[in-house]
Amino acid sequence: MDLQFRQIADPIKQFEVVKWFDLKVGGVDLSFTNASGFMLLGVTMVIAFFGYAASRGQLVPSRIQSIGEMGYGFVADMVRSVAGEEGLKFFPFVFTLFFFIFFANMIGMSPYAFTTTSHIIVTAALALLVMAIVIGYGFYKNGLGFLKLFAPSGAPWYIMPLLMPIEIISFFARPLTLSLRLFANMLAGHIMLKLFAGFAVTLVGAGAAYIPVAFLAFGMGVALNALEFLVAALQAYVFAILTCVYLNDALHPAH
Repeated sequence: MDLQFRQIADPIKQFEVVKWFDLKVGGVDLSFTNASGFMLLGVTMVIAFFGYAASRGQLVPSRIQSIGEMGYGFVADMVRSVAGEEGLKFFPFVFTLFFFIFFANMIGMSPYAFTTTSHIIVTAALALLVMAIVIGYGFYKNGLGFLKLFAPSGAPWYIMPLLMPIEIISFFARPLTLSLRLFANMLAGHIMLKLFAGFAVTLVGAGAAYIPVAFLAFGMGVALNALEFLVAALQAYVFAILTCVYLNDALHPAH
Protein backbone atom coordinates (compact mmCIF):
# COMPACT_ATOMS: atom_id res chain seq x y z
CA MET A 1 0.00 0.00 0.00
CA ASP A 2 2.83 2.40 0.87
CA LEU A 3 4.48 1.67 -2.48
CA GLN A 4 1.19 2.39 -4.26
CA PHE A 5 0.86 5.73 -2.49
CA ARG A 6 4.46 6.63 -3.35
CA GLN A 7 3.78 5.89 -7.02
CA ILE A 8 0.63 8.00 -6.98
CA ALA A 9 2.38 10.90 -5.27
CA ASP A 10 5.53 10.82 -7.42
CA PRO A 11 5.44 14.26 -9.09
CA ILE A 12 8.21 13.49 -11.62
CA LYS A 13 6.74 10.30 -13.11
CA GLN A 14 4.39 12.32 -15.33
CA PHE A 15 7.36 13.81 -17.24
CA GLU A 16 8.94 10.49 -18.15
CA VAL A 17 9.46 9.98 -21.89
CA VAL A 18 8.29 6.49 -22.86
CA LYS A 19 8.88 4.75 -26.17
CA TRP A 20 5.73 3.70 -27.99
CA PHE A 21 7.40 2.29 -31.10
CA ASP A 22 11.07 1.40 -31.53
CA LEU A 23 12.65 2.68 -34.75
CA LYS A 24 16.35 2.87 -35.63
CA VAL A 25 17.70 4.14 -38.93
CA GLY A 26 21.42 3.84 -39.59
CA GLY A 27 22.15 3.46 -35.90
CA VAL A 28 20.13 6.60 -35.08
CA ASP A 29 17.29 6.15 -32.58
CA LEU A 30 14.13 7.59 -34.17
CA SER A 31 11.70 5.88 -31.83
CA PHE A 32 8.16 7.27 -31.56
CA THR A 33 7.60 8.33 -27.94
CA ASN A 34 4.75 9.68 -25.88
CA ALA A 35 6.26 13.15 -26.38
CA SER A 36 6.10 12.68 -30.16
CA GLY A 37 2.57 11.33 -29.92
CA PHE A 38 1.19 14.23 -27.90
CA MET A 39 2.94 16.80 -30.09
CA LEU A 40 1.35 15.11 -33.11
CA LEU A 41 -2.00 15.16 -31.30
CA GLY A 42 -1.64 18.91 -30.67
CA VAL A 43 -0.83 19.62 -34.32
CA THR A 44 -3.75 17.44 -35.45
CA MET A 45 -6.16 19.22 -33.12
CA VAL A 46 -5.07 22.68 -34.34
CA ILE A 47 -5.46 21.66 -37.99
CA ALA A 48 -8.77 19.91 -37.35
CA PHE A 49 -10.26 22.80 -35.34
CA PHE A 50 -9.37 25.61 -37.72
CA GLY A 51 -10.00 23.43 -40.77
CA TYR A 52 -13.50 22.68 -39.52
CA ALA A 53 -14.12 26.32 -38.54
CA ALA A 54 -13.01 27.54 -41.99
CA SER A 55 -15.03 24.91 -43.85
CA ARG A 56 -18.24 26.05 -42.15
CA GLY A 57 -17.97 29.67 -43.25
CA GLN A 58 -21.36 31.40 -43.09
CA LEU A 59 -22.61 34.98 -43.23
CA VAL A 60 -23.95 34.46 -39.71
CA PRO A 61 -21.05 32.56 -38.10
CA SER A 62 -21.56 29.49 -35.98
CA ARG A 63 -19.93 29.17 -32.56
CA ILE A 64 -16.98 27.23 -33.95
CA GLN A 65 -16.51 29.74 -36.76
CA SER A 66 -16.73 32.65 -34.31
CA ILE A 67 -14.08 31.11 -32.05
CA GLY A 68 -11.84 30.48 -35.06
CA GLU A 69 -12.26 34.07 -36.28
CA MET A 70 -11.58 35.41 -32.79
CA GLY A 71 -8.37 33.38 -32.60
CA TYR A 72 -7.30 34.60 -36.03
CA GLY A 73 -8.06 38.21 -35.16
CA PHE A 74 -6.39 37.96 -31.76
CA VAL A 75 -3.06 36.84 -33.22
CA ALA A 76 -3.30 39.27 -36.15
CA ASP A 77 -3.87 42.20 -33.78
CA MET A 78 -0.95 41.01 -31.62
CA VAL A 79 1.43 40.94 -34.58
CA ARG A 80 0.18 44.26 -35.97
CA SER A 81 0.39 46.09 -32.65
CA VAL A 82 3.95 44.94 -31.91
CA ALA A 83 5.62 44.62 -35.31
CA GLY A 84 3.42 46.88 -37.44
CA GLU A 85 1.78 46.14 -40.78
CA GLU A 86 5.09 44.89 -42.17
CA GLY A 87 5.18 42.28 -39.43
CA LEU A 88 2.04 40.60 -40.81
CA LYS A 89 4.25 38.68 -43.25
CA PHE A 90 5.15 36.61 -40.18
CA PHE A 91 1.53 36.13 -39.15
CA PRO A 92 1.34 32.46 -40.27
CA PHE A 93 4.42 31.63 -38.22
CA VAL A 94 3.24 33.42 -35.05
CA PHE A 95 -0.27 32.00 -35.47
CA THR A 96 1.07 28.44 -35.75
CA LEU A 97 3.46 28.95 -32.84
CA PHE A 98 0.81 30.41 -30.53
CA PHE A 99 -1.81 27.73 -31.13
CA PHE A 100 0.68 24.86 -31.08
CA ILE A 101 1.82 25.93 -27.61
CA PHE A 102 -1.74 26.72 -26.48
CA PHE A 103 -3.09 23.31 -27.51
CA ALA A 104 -0.01 21.50 -26.14
CA ASN A 105 -0.50 23.22 -22.78
CA MET A 106 -4.22 22.50 -22.68
CA ILE A 107 -3.73 18.85 -23.64
CA GLY A 108 -1.27 18.58 -20.76
CA MET A 109 -4.03 19.67 -18.37
CA SER A 110 -5.99 16.49 -19.14
CA PRO A 111 -5.56 13.58 -16.71
CA TYR A 112 -2.88 11.07 -17.77
CA ALA A 113 -1.83 13.28 -20.70
CA PHE A 114 1.77 14.21 -21.43
CA THR A 115 2.77 17.89 -21.32
CA THR A 116 5.26 18.36 -24.14
CA THR A 117 6.06 21.96 -23.16
CA SER A 118 7.30 20.79 -19.75
CA HIS A 119 10.43 19.48 -21.48
CA ILE A 120 13.25 21.93 -22.09
CA ILE A 121 14.24 20.25 -25.37
CA VAL A 122 10.85 21.15 -26.87
CA THR A 123 10.75 24.75 -25.67
CA ALA A 124 14.43 25.25 -26.57
CA ALA A 125 13.79 24.00 -30.11
CA LEU A 126 10.91 26.48 -30.49
CA ALA A 127 13.01 29.34 -29.08
CA LEU A 128 15.97 28.53 -31.34
CA LEU A 129 13.65 28.42 -34.34
CA VAL A 130 12.38 31.90 -33.47
CA MET A 131 15.89 33.30 -33.09
CA ALA A 132 17.09 31.63 -36.30
CA ILE A 133 14.28 33.38 -38.21
CA VAL A 134 15.00 36.70 -36.48
CA ILE A 135 18.73 36.58 -37.27
CA GLY A 136 18.27 35.18 -40.77
CA TYR A 137 15.62 37.67 -41.82
CA GLY A 138 17.39 40.53 -40.02
CA PHE A 139 20.52 40.09 -42.14
CA TYR A 140 18.47 39.32 -45.28
CA LYS A 141 16.47 42.55 -45.01
CA ASN A 142 19.03 44.92 -43.50
CA GLY A 143 22.41 43.41 -44.31
CA LEU A 144 25.05 44.55 -41.87
CA GLY A 145 22.59 47.27 -40.82
CA PHE A 146 21.04 44.60 -38.61
CA LEU A 147 24.00 45.11 -36.27
CA LYS A 148 22.54 48.52 -35.42
CA LEU A 149 20.40 46.52 -33.02
CA PHE A 150 23.42 46.34 -30.72
CA ALA A 151 24.12 50.09 -30.85
CA PRO A 152 21.15 51.96 -29.30
CA SER A 153 20.45 55.15 -31.25
CA GLY A 154 20.79 58.38 -29.30
CA ALA A 155 23.23 56.96 -26.76
CA PRO A 156 26.46 58.99 -26.29
CA TRP A 157 29.44 57.49 -28.13
CA TYR A 158 31.55 57.26 -25.01
CA ILE A 159 29.21 54.73 -23.34
CA MET A 160 28.90 52.54 -26.45
CA PRO A 161 31.76 50.24 -25.33
CA LEU A 162 29.67 49.50 -22.24
CA LEU A 163 26.24 49.34 -23.91
CA MET A 164 27.14 47.15 -26.89
CA PRO A 165 28.36 44.12 -24.86
CA ILE A 166 25.22 44.37 -22.72
CA GLU A 167 23.01 44.46 -25.83
CA ILE A 168 24.87 41.50 -27.37
CA ILE A 169 24.60 39.40 -24.21
CA SER A 170 20.92 40.34 -23.85
CA PHE A 171 20.22 39.35 -27.46
CA PHE A 172 21.87 35.94 -27.25
CA ALA A 173 20.20 35.27 -23.88
CA ARG A 174 16.79 35.57 -25.52
CA PRO A 175 16.44 31.92 -26.58
CA LEU A 176 17.47 30.84 -23.09
CA THR A 177 14.93 33.02 -21.29
CA LEU A 178 12.22 32.31 -23.87
CA SER A 179 12.57 28.56 -23.51
CA LEU A 180 13.11 28.50 -19.73
CA ARG A 181 10.06 30.67 -19.02
CA LEU A 182 7.63 28.28 -20.73
CA PHE A 183 9.40 25.13 -19.52
CA ALA A 184 9.67 26.24 -15.88
CA ASN A 185 6.07 27.45 -15.60
CA MET A 186 4.59 24.26 -17.02
CA LEU A 187 6.95 21.99 -15.06
CA ALA A 188 6.41 23.74 -11.71
CA GLY A 189 2.64 23.97 -12.14
CA HIS A 190 2.22 20.28 -12.93
CA ILE A 191 4.50 19.26 -10.07
CA MET A 192 2.39 21.28 -7.63
CA LEU A 193 -0.83 19.77 -8.97
CA LYS A 194 0.57 16.27 -8.63
CA LEU A 195 1.83 16.93 -5.11
CA PHE A 196 -1.52 18.19 -3.82
CA ALA A 197 -3.46 15.42 -5.57
CA GLY A 198 -1.11 12.75 -4.24
CA PHE A 199 -1.18 14.28 -0.77
CA ALA A 200 -5.00 14.18 -0.72
CA VAL A 201 -5.08 10.53 -1.81
CA THR A 202 -2.44 9.57 0.74
CA LEU A 203 -4.33 11.29 3.58
CA VAL A 204 -7.59 9.55 2.65
CA GLY A 205 -5.82 6.20 2.84
CA ALA A 206 -4.17 7.10 6.15
CA GLY A 207 -7.42 6.99 8.10
CA ALA A 208 -10.60 8.87 8.99
CA ALA A 209 -8.75 11.31 11.25
CA TYR A 210 -6.98 12.80 8.21
CA ILE A 211 -10.11 13.27 6.08
CA PRO A 212 -10.53 17.02 6.92
CA VAL A 213 -6.91 17.69 5.92
CA ALA A 214 -7.43 15.61 2.76
CA PHE A 215 -10.38 17.82 1.79
CA LEU A 216 -8.21 20.89 2.35
CA ALA A 217 -5.47 19.46 0.12
CA PHE A 218 -8.09 18.56 -2.50
CA GLY A 219 -9.49 22.11 -2.41
CA MET A 220 -6.01 23.54 -2.88
CA GLY A 221 -5.52 21.19 -5.81
CA VAL A 222 -8.73 22.41 -7.44
CA ALA A 223 -7.69 26.04 -6.99
CA LEU A 224 -4.23 25.31 -8.41
CA ASN A 225 -5.83 23.52 -11.34
CA ALA A 226 -7.82 26.63 -12.23
CA LEU A 227 -4.68 28.75 -11.89
CA GLU A 228 -2.73 26.33 -14.08
CA PHE A 229 -5.31 26.67 -16.88
CA LEU A 230 -4.74 30.42 -16.74
CA VAL A 231 -0.96 29.97 -16.74
CA ALA A 232 -1.18 27.54 -19.68
CA ALA A 233 -3.00 30.13 -21.79
CA LEU A 234 -0.87 33.02 -20.56
CA GLN A 235 2.42 31.28 -21.36
CA ALA A 236 1.33 30.68 -24.96
CA TYR A 237 0.53 34.41 -25.21
CA VAL A 238 3.84 35.47 -23.62
CA PHE A 239 5.84 33.23 -25.97
CA ALA A 240 3.98 34.57 -29.01
CA ILE A 241 4.17 38.26 -28.09
CA LEU A 242 7.88 38.03 -27.28
CA THR A 243 8.33 36.40 -30.68
CA CYS A 244 6.64 39.46 -32.21
CA VAL A 245 8.99 41.76 -30.27
CA TYR A 246 12.03 39.88 -31.56
CA LEU A 247 10.68 39.88 -35.13
CA ASN A 248 10.17 43.63 -34.85
CA ASP A 249 13.90 43.93 -34.10
CA ALA A 250 14.62 42.10 -37.35
CA LEU A 251 12.29 44.43 -39.25
CA HIS A 252 13.46 47.65 -37.57
CA PRO A 253 16.92 47.09 -36.02
CA ALA A 254 17.63 50.78 -35.40
CA HIS A 255 16.10 51.72 -32.05
